[in-house]
Amino acid sequence: MKTDTLTRAWQAQSLLVGYPDEQLYARLDLLERAGATLDDPVGAPLRRFVAHLRRTAPAQAAADYVSTFDHRRRCCLFLTYYAHGDTRKRGMALLRLKQTYSAAGLHLVDDELPDHLAVLLEFAATDPRPGAELLIEHRAGLELLRLALRDTASPWADVLDSVSTTLPPLGADLRAAVARLAAEGPPEEQVGLAAFAPPEYMPGPRPPAAPQPLGADR
Repeated sequence: MKTDTLTRAWQAQSLLVGYPDEQLYARLDLLERAGATLDDPVGAPLRRFVAHLRRTAPAQAAADYVSTFDHRRRCCLFLTYYAHGDTRKRGMALLRLKQTYSAAGLHLVDDELPDHLAVLLEFAATDPRPGAELLIEHRAGLELLRLALRDTASPWADVLDSVSTTLPPLGADLRAAVARLAAEGPPEEQVGLAAFAPPEYMPGPRPPAAPQPLGADR
């Protein structure tokens, strides 16, 4: 897939997996046009999700978002959770992500967590090579999230289907990792992260700030 296609896809996905606030609803026409420029495996799921938002009142979409992503561990949007759970390794992974973003000139605002899927996709859209590497690094968690959304018939499954098509197919090792993660869950060592990461990196149901609109300058 060409780089410009990937960046358009990742930018649109980033916006659509973010909190469905008034800003997102104001961009639906733009997102629909962006989806129309993408081949069906990537663009069709995004167009379906935009159509779903058009049929859904913003307050209902927001309630659905909270019930889907904040109340179900298998539908967690903070990707380091799948690999590390709430352990000290997760704190270090969060710091490494922030350092990677900073080195590329992407500085997060105070209420953005570096491992939120919307933030990773935004980074991939602005810096495709390292961004793709980060998405692939979290491929098992992304697949478990996609399957969990499919199992619950969530409309956000379409967005994860689109993300999946931009990444290499799952090999045998990754399929085994997904199966293991589904069976065992993330590591369960319960430690405070305050000693390993700033307080704003503590896990919680806080939605990230809306990513920049398509084509916006950073």
